[in-house]
Amino acid sequence: MAVNWAERISAFSRSPSRFLSGTTADAFLAELLRELRDDRASYSIKVLLLSPLCEHPTLLCPSDSVGEETALELMSVFAQCPPKSVQFRCHLLLALTSVLVCTSCVSGRSRASQDFLDLLLQIAQDTADLHGDGALRSLRATACDCLRELEACCSGLLSQRLELLGGLRHKETSRLHQAYAGLHALAIRNAVYQLAQETGAGADHLKALLGGNTSIAWEAEQDSDLMSNKDSSILSCLTLCPMGTVPTLQTGPDCKELRSVLSSLLEESYLLTPLGQAALLHRLIEVVAMVPGVPPAIFRAQLLRLLGTSEVCLLHSTLLMKCAFTDSLFSAEDEAFILKRLVVLSQHPLLSSPEKLFYMDCILHFPENRPISCGDGDESLPVLLTPRLASVLLPTVFNDSATMLARLNLLSLVYMEEGEGEEGKGLAYLYDHLTSLLHIVENGGSREIAVTFFRAAFLFLLYFFHVESYANGLTEKLGKLYLRHTHLAPHLINLADQTQDRLSESSWAVGLLRALQGVITEAPLAQLTLPDLSWHLKMLTRVAEEGEIPQRSTLRFLSSVVTPSSSPLCVSGDWRLGNSILGVCRRLLVHPTLDSLLIPLADILQHLACRYGDTDIQDHARLYYTLLTTLSKEKLAGVLARGSGEGGRQVTKRSLSCIMAESEGLTSVLTIHQTEKPIFRLVELDEEKRAHHESDSSPNVTQNCPGEANAALDVYRSQFHNPGFASEITLHYHLTHTADHDSRFDQLFSIRLHFDLTDDHYEELCDISVPCLFRERPPPAVKLRLKPRRPYPTTLHASAIFTTQDGLSWHTLLPDVHVSFQQAFLPLPAPTTWGIGDKLSVFEQLWEEMCSESGEKDQADCATSLFCCQLEEAALVALLEKHLLPYLLSDPCHKEESKVLFFLPPRSHMLLKIRSEEDAVHFSIATDNWQLLPHTSSFLLTITSSCEDK
Repeated sequence: MAVNWAERISAFSRSPSRFLSGTTADAFLAELLRELRDDRASYSIKVLLLSPLCEHPTLLCPSDSVGEETALELMSVFAQCPPKSVQFRCHLLLALTSVLVCTSCVSGRSRASQDFLDLLLQIAQDTADLHGDGALRSLRATACDCLRELEACCSGLLSQRLELLGGLRHKETSRLHQAYAGLHALAIRNAVYQLAQETGAGADHLKALLGGNTSIAWEAEQDSDLMSNKDSSILSCLTLCPMGTVPTLQTGPDCKELRSVLSSLLEESYLLTPLGQAALLHRLIEVVAMVPGVPPAIFRAQLLRLLGTSEVCLLHSTLLMKCAFTDSLFSAEDEAFILKRLVVLSQHPLLSSPEKLFYMDCILHFPENRPISCGDGDESLPVLLTPRLASVLLPTVFNDSATMLARLNLLSLVYMEEGEGEEGKGLAYLYDHLTSLLHIVENGGSREIAVTFFRAAFLFLLYFFHVESYANGLTEKLGKLYLRHTHLAPHLINLADQTQDRLSESSWAVGLLRALQGVITEAPLAQLTLPDLSWHLKMLTRVAEEGEIPQRSTLRFLSSVVTPSSSPLCVSGDWRLGNSILGVCRRLLVHPTLDSLLIPLADILQHLACRYGDTDIQDHARLYYTLLTTLSKEKLAGVLARGSGEGGRQVTKRSLSCIMAESEGLTSVLTIHQTEKPIFRLVELDEEKRAHHESDSSPNVTQNCPGEANAALDVYRSQFHNPGFASEITLHYHLTHTADHDSRFDQLFSIRLHFDLTDDHYEELCDISVPCLFRERPPPAVKLRLKPRRPYPTTLHASAIFTTQDGLSWHTLLPDVHVSFQQAFLPLPAPTTWGIGDKLSVFEQLWEEMCSESGEKDQADCATSLFCCQLEEAALVALLEKHLLPYLLSDPCHKEESKVLFFLPPRSHMLLKIRSEEDAVHFSIATDNWQLLPHTSSFLLTITSSCEDK
């Protein structure tokens, strides 16, 4: 038993969807609950059985009703569990919390959640272990954690129990005091927030909450507010900056009760762990921020301890406090002390790098008492941070990469704020530091050092690109660096791209590319190697994107490499190098100065078309040559560069020829992008499906009886000897766009729909192709053909790959397709020559077999049942016409008894005889598959309830 359950739970944890393909969630949940109630199972196995409910509660409990039933079962197991099984009882509480929270039973104030809340409070109040060995302390700790989780997920749940929680906190003397204090603070914060949201709430309501003497009317109002609370997400992140908007509760100066509770919590805070103190302070800061009647000075007794702390979490809480209350709590001396302390901690040798990075980030987002900036979230320096104070944070080559870059960013901001120019010592130090990094890279530094250097160069340029001496010096040094290490070309290209994007007003990137062009074209050809040539061509391709840079030197370089008769490049026929040359040529074809480049470029292309040793390169060179010599400049730009230039740089869209040009669009073309949300969905066509059924089941007036009564059933069953006979159901859908509008997906092409099963009730589905989907056109029809193994309800996971108008490929998830039980219904698949009499004959023979009690093997799965409901005669007629007409075999005018036959592939039948009796309408059911009865009852309940409502 233990080994079997261990394997099953392990299989479920590895892949829940694959595990549930062999069963259903309801069946697996029933097995778990049955085993949990089994006294013969060990408690170690029962703890294991609870893990699926803790990890995947929504998968096993898909609805609130199932969640509530499961919770009631688990509470029953908890009640029967002996007190000594503490570990199992703790896991039961956790499982109950997961189920009730994830199925929204708590937010809906279901009966099960109320009972569970009472159970948790009862456990939390059980202080029998205070003077004992503490064996039950872990159970109380778990109950407290569950209460905190419930309160966090459903704010205000414990607002009526604040006095009780305060009493428990005062009584608790063990290590659980921290849990009770945190729970009490959270409940107070949520209660105050909800009061602040209520119009007309004031000191009396707050006093009533804290005293636990709230009125019934107020409790009813809170219940309704809890049900419709749309601001629960705001509770997790109240804005506490001076310019933020925090809801306030106007209580006047009369806040003695709240002030007393807050003071008590603060006095006990030193007993908690640092993380516990930080969490408690965070909650209390929010409370004081929402209640102006409580002065921030209530925290002043804690400031001395907090200002000298070495704990990161407590210093963060201090900064939150400063952000919320500014100069109403912190003096100018306090502000200067905190800033100096942050500077010291940012370079303290005993602290780890992540801690020092955190302190530097705190400096960049320091909450000043009187901030000058608007506090929009961008990095800004506090006024008190002078170059002299920040000098201890100067970067060195011995710092790790992250610390070095953070220090460089901080000091660059400092010196930029001071307005230092070329003569500034601080700026000179930063440039010398950048030069030192460059020398390390030049002398064979690691890849990490190279990446760090280029990031540092970008940061330096971001702040000081206007200092021409340093900017020009850096350009010259980068050119020399590239000549020695050509493999750094991608870093240099990225530096030019990022600098050009961020500093649109600067021409430094163009100057760098012009300098690199000169370095490449003026280098001796005798020293040129094929690897270096490959990097040179990539760099020249990027240079050719700039319309401001003359390209004659580039063409001379290409000509000297390609045109000599003994050129090793043409003889080798290397496809990659040839493709790189074509990439440069293609950029030159759309260059603004093409008129002056026409003849040398045509010579190069013609030489490639005739002499290059690769046929593919020859073909593309011939294509470019033809385009160059045939089309005008405007048409050529329209073919190869469909796009507009931005600041001289040619920004192009993809075209067919750019695939061979190794352009910037190649990666996006070959990548299948993922959409953030569904783009389209499948909408069922009820009317079309009904028409389809009606056409199939239209009565044939011919009465070709096969002869004897039993012969009709034999002829009918003989049809199933043909493989695949009546084994599929066809569902009709429209493929439509979702409500969310995104112009990129207005016109979609080559849509490939894919479906994944969630169980094994149906055969695998084939993919479906849809040619196109346009938002402004009628949606295309999609036929989904399902081949049931068992005609049960199921859910299909749908996804699609499609192409947009710009040629990019996308993958999107569609909303799940739910296949209901009635969608598997088909009319009787009788021969086309049969009439109503033949079908009724088959109905009667099948009914007789299914109702027979002979006990034959073929009838082992047969079963009968009875469904009753209250329906008026008119409602019954409407039900037959709306839901059962395609499957009706008897004459609709025959009101005494209606005979209905559902065929469910692959070979199941569901027969109904409907009669109106004196007390109710009786649906007599007969089937050759007893497992269909629950689904049939649900179907009948649904359609009869809809008629009763009308």
